[in-house]
Amino acid sequence: YFNNVSVKLCTITANTSMSASKPTTKKKGSPNRPISLPRQNIVGCRIKHKWKEDCYSPMSHWTGIVLDQVAVNPSLYLIKYDGFDCVYGLEILQDERVHGLKILPSKIASCQMRDSYLAERILGRAVEHQFEMDDGSKNGWRGLVLARAPIMPTWFFITYEKDPVLYMYQLLEDYKDGDLRILPDSDDSAEAREPGEVVESLVGNQVEYVIEDGKQRKGTVIHQVQAKPSVYFIKFDDDYHIYVYDMV
Repeated sequence: YFNNVSVKLCTITANTSMSASKPTTKKKGSPNRPISLPRQNIVGCRIKHKWKEDCYSPMSHWTGIVLDQVAVNPSLYLIKYDGFDCVYGLEILQDERVHGLKILPSKIASCQMRDSYLAERILGRAVEHQFEMDDGSKNGWRGLVLARAPIMPTWFFITYEKDPVLYMYQLLEDYKDGDLRILPDSDDSAEAREPGEVVESLVGNQVEYVIEDGKQRKGTVIHQVQAKPSVYFIKFDDDYHIYVYDMV
């Protein structure tokens, strides 16, 4: 599905910083000082905080849901902020740009999947996802459905050919509205694996990614996509987005 990328395993040291990108007219933003909080399970909790990128930036306000805690880096959380479609990866309890973090008292209520057959059918599939533009026209984005989102089972993780960042949408609603089309599988996209073959996981490995201008980005492989085992989530040290690449 994806073009192969020049990513190599390496040994690196980590640091943190951020940037932004988007596939639609829907906006994405940037949401972080060490915070003294009691240790607790914040996965599934709604949170709110202020964000100050640097000493020159204004303070902004953010509210969202903590989706998951990354097993290979327990200080890293996946967060869906209200009004934004991408998933952020933040060390929310340690990042100095987060101010006044509040864990809201109640966790998000879980809801049941109404069409489990369709939900299973779209996992790991290439799709065309239609987005409405400012002028009312629609623009199709070719994407790959990755998984159901944790905590919010009616939402799905998806990424796009034009923008390999992790997004989440209510794809079953879009499918019923005619805005999501499942593309036919192609022979070259099918994974050639023998029955029962185990794919070695790269999760936890540190990587370098060479971009077009020859510069290198360093990061960590944080997740393997079960529906497409050659596809991984990568968290780069200089960004708060989660990137999705085929590592074969």
